[in-house]
Amino acid sequence: MSDAWAARTELTAILITVPELAEYTDRWRSVSRSSARPQVPLTELIPPHVTVLVPWVAEPTDADVARLKSAVSSIEPFDLSFPTAGQFPNGTAWLKPEPFETVRSMLLRVFEAFPECPPYGGEFPDAQPHLTISSSRDGGTAVVDEANAALATTPAPTVRLTELGLWREDADGQWHQFGAVPLGSTTA
Repeated sequence: MSDAWAARTELTAILITVPELAEYTDRWRSVSRSSARPQVPLTELIPPHVTVLVPWVAEPTDADVARLKSAVSSIEPFDLSFPTAGQFPNGTAWLKPEPFETVRSMLLRVFEAFPECPPYGGEFPDAQPHLTISSSRDGGTAVVDEANAALATTPAPTVRLTELGLWREDADGQWHQFGAVPLGSTTA
């Protein structure tokens, strides 16, 4: 991710947040820092998550939330695990969400519902679902090897994914949840 992209603030995002993994991932995330906010560890900016779409609409309306609900209405809640680690060419280390194809399909549905919001501002049009554990400047093969060894010894917790979180970043680069959209069809 470019420094120009990372330096932006006050964005909105659709995220799969997994705070249940914080205890597991903090060993890496607490010593990793965003290139745009090097004074703050990742653990203080945002909880462990898989990004679905960022940036989302600047000021989400009820119609935008309804579009998102429609996009994920046929995806029933499911168990989400993170059995392996890997890295992107830039060095960012991550955990892979499983079932990967289900998560990827969900991302594609959301992208289709919001064509005016290309993933990562168009920088990564073929975004791959992942949970970042170490930024590009702090990541690398050593973090991936350590994470895979840890996963082989003690797997990361499996979580039940029932909703997507709606998040907003403040001017200081910290993220706060302002809503959620349930997976699956909803009945009143």
